[in-house]
Amino acid sequence: MTPLQTLLLFLLLVLLANFSNPLEDNKIPSLCAGSPGIPGSPGLNGSPGQPGRDGRDGRDAPPGEKGERGDRGEPGQSGERGLRGDRGDPGEKGERGSPGECAVAPKSAFSAKLSEVRTTPVAAGNAVYFDKVLLNEQGDYNPETGRFTCRVPGVYYFAVHATVYRASLQFDLMKNGHTVASYFQFFGNWSKPASLSGGTLLHLIPGDQVWVQMALGEYTGFYASTKTDSTFTGFLVYSDWKNSAVFAS
Repeated sequence: MTPLQTLLLFLLLVLLANFSNPLEDNKIPSLCAGSPGIPGSPGLNGSPGQPGRDGRDGRDAPPGEKGERGDRGEPGQSGERGLRGDRGDPGEKGERGSPGECAVAPKSAFSAKLSEVRTTPVAAGNAVYFDKVLLNEQGDYNPETGRFTCRVPGVYYFAVHATVYRASLQFDLMKNGHTVASYFQFFGNWSKPASLSGGTLLHLIPGDQVWVQMALGEYTGFYASTKTDSTFTGFLVYSDWKNSAVFAS
């Protein structure tokens, strides 16, 4: 090999050393191919790559069959109460109802007097028949027996006015056969008629009876004429019926 060839070969090796990849340790470059080396160990995993693009939409498939109905779920908790709404418009006026019954307070009153034909003495223990009726709209007084029969429960007032002439007089106000009040007038040989009056309040229930009865046989001076009267009067003060506010005591 000439010196010129030797120089060119040297320059070629220098160029190969400068422009080739760095050589691995303990490896001598050679122009001759050697036998394959032992495979190296696997390298470390690389860092994750960038997300890929979304794939193309698939085609619509036919709807599947309807599945079985699931079990009913548990009821949820009650929600909070909402705010009160505005008041609605007034409704239409309803039809007029049928007229009701008028509340009328119960009544009971009477007044009767002796007629002139009743001036004859009445025996003791007998009722005095005030046979000339002045007022008896409810029919609670019977002039044929002289007795008042209660229909409306409550408190009543009874009054007796007697004209006494030429005899003494004693009579009792009776309730169901019992004396509730007694009245007496002694005759003092007066030339003109005198009077004897009295009254009392009684509480009665339906069926109770009240009348005037002679007390003594020798004191029977009830008298009546065209100028003087003997009267028996009674009326309801207030009722015990409480089935209505109108009748409540």
